[in-house]
Amino acid sequence: MSALVPAAAGPSAYWYLTRGTGTVALLLLTASVVLGVLGSVRFDAGPRWPRFTIDALHRDVSLLVIVFLVLHVVVSVLDSFAPISLLDAVVPFAGTYRPFWLGLGAVSFDVLIALVVTSLLRRRLGYRSWRAVHWLAYASWPVAVFHGLGTGSDSMAWWMLALTGACVAAVLLAVLARIASTESQAPEWLRPSAIAAAAAVAAGLVVFAVQGPLQHGWARRSGTPASLLRPHRVASTVTVSTAPRAAGHAPRPFSATVSGTISQTGVSGGAVVDLALNFTGGERGILRVRLAGAPEGGGLSMTGSQVDLTAVGLRSAMAGQIVSLDGSRFDARVKDSSGAQLVLRANLNIDSQGGTVTGSLVARRA
Repeated sequence: MSALVPAAAGPSAYWYLTRGTGTVALLLLTASVVLGVLGSVRFDAGPRWPRFTIDALHRDVSLLVIVFLVLHVVVSVLDSFAPISLLDAVVPFAGTYRPFWLGLGAVSFDVLIALVVTSLLRRRLGYRSWRAVHWLAYASWPVAVFHGLGTGSDSMAWWMLALTGACVAAVLLAVLARIASTESQAPEWLRPSAIAAAAAVAAGLVVFAVQGPLQHGWARRSGTPASLLRPHRVASTVTVSTAPRAAGHAPRPFSATVSGTISQTGVSGGAVVDLALNFTGGERGILRVRLAGAPEGGGLSMTGSQVDLTAVGLRSAMAGQIVSLDGSRFDARVKDSSGAQLVLRANLNIDSQGGTVTGSLVARRA
């Protein structure tokens, strides 16, 4: 069930680009780390893949990482679903939206930028200094993984967890290969210490994912601003005008014309749409609709809704939910305090520029 949102109101393209570029950047960064580690042990993939080919591939993939990270930063800033500024994207822990987890992304980005700058100045810095920064760049990988789990809107999706698990496994295998190739003159404590460190990072990622992003309420605990959390509570009661409850009649079928306004509020991972409608004709009253969902094409894939209806002479306000959503048409089921129910069908015309709504409303007994 999707749609019922002005086409120009939500930055869904930016939202998709933010997710896509972040995921691709993680995959490319993982490939860069794996190629770098295998290249450092003179990995031989056969005559068709000599070592200089792997080194060149490592360099090209690393450049692609920077390209996608820059795109990820730009679209994250342009996306209005989360209050992220350009300063937040490059200065760690300076933002208001999930500051710690967003700050980890800024740390990873800054380290990789430092690698690019020092590579351009390699002749002036000398090999030792450049090598130190180069090895420091490998630390950006676990930082980026924690950033993705803590901030990403797809952290709980099975496919994202599978991709993250595959990235962790690939890096661990490359590190183990590097450790196994350590020359015999290396200190005896080096191999067990390196293995323990690699295992600790992997275990830390698993424990964090289970205790953090996979737990209910992570959006609040991760530092999402309260202003973005409140609109997502789609089951909350919407204030409407009510007629006196002491008198009135039971709900009866009617047809009416509707007019009103539509507004959209961005929240983490989606949006909330509010309709404030008046209806006149066979019955006169007020209809309030709130629905939440994730951007899908030009509309929303609905995840929750709340519908409230009041009409002249009704015993009480009626409340319920949307049961079917198709474009700008929806069916809803509402009931009053006595349990009497109505099925509503609304056919709406939405002006995305002016934020206005017109259309028709038909009510029938359930």
